[in-house]
Amino acid sequence: MKSASIPSLSVDPELRAAAESVLKEGETVSAFVKSSLRAQIHYRRTQEQFIARGLAAMDEEKRTGVYYDSEDVLGMLTAKLVKAKASGQK
Repeated sequence: MKSASIPSLSVDPELRAAAESVLKEGETVSAFVKSSLRAQIHYRRTQEQFIARGLAAMDEEKRTGVYYDSEDVLGMLTAKLVKAKASGQK
């Protein structure tokens, strides 16, 4: 795949210094920025998917009239956890 460039980024000296202060050994600011960009893309896609699932669940609740409140959901999850622990699963 051919490489593409992202526009250069102008930052104040304090932000650059903060970035440099958290670099791992051998890591460059460029690699840090690239990693941060990937992480932010993943985060935003995950957030969009979460919101879409929530809106779909809301539509399903309106359509069917079936609704699970937080206590119901936590109870179901707790029961699953207890069952998994009892069977030795992680």
